[in-house]
Amino acid sequence: MDAWSVGHSTRTLEDLVALLHEHGVRLVADVRRFPRSRRHPQFDTAALADALPAAGVAYVHLPGLGGFRRAQRDSPNTAWRNSSFRGYADYMQTDEFAGHLAALVALAGATPTAIMCAEAVPWRCHRSLIADALVARGTVVRHILGPGRADPHALNATARVDGTRVTYPGAPELFGAAGGEVAGPPETHATRPAGRRQRPQSSRLLKK
Repeated sequence: MDAWSVGHSTRTLEDLVALLHEHGVRLVADVRRFPRSRRHPQFDTAALADALPAAGVAYVHLPGLGGFRRAQRDSPNTAWRNSSFRGYADYMQTDEFAGHLAALVALAGATPTAIMCAEAVPWRCHRSLIADALVARGTVVRHILGPGRADPHALNATARVDGTRVTYPGAPELFGAAGGEVAGPPETHATRPAGRRQRPQSSRLLKK
């Protein structure tokens, strides 16, 4: 199965529709938790629910896949230093996420679908984590970056896949407690731009 991702960013509605048509997308699955924009009201959920079907593209809002999730104290996803990304990775471990992702998979299996958020660059957006979860389920995801360009998603280099479960564990300890030094996890954004194999970043030694 194939799926796409796209960020509306500062594009015009016409530009977004043109990109969707270019790649044969027939359904936009909006994964913004709060689908409103003062600067770009053409991308409010009510506006899209009218404008996209008029352009031959169906629209559905999936707030259950939206961001702004709280990181857990015992998070297994310590490769993410950024609390927003870590919080979403923690949310990915829940039955709630699995249910909403299953709904997305069902939609994408029936209709060429693009998951959409606001951020143009996929590796700066939680949809890159959604793409990891889709890849773990056998889906080929392509990030629509502009006219004539849709890069295949590469699984995050820090990701560990166990069946359909994706986690982002941090680096193991280099020394025991007596050594007093541990390896630091990757930087805030553990991913690289879509289309390149993401390589682990070098560990840094942190003194107590």
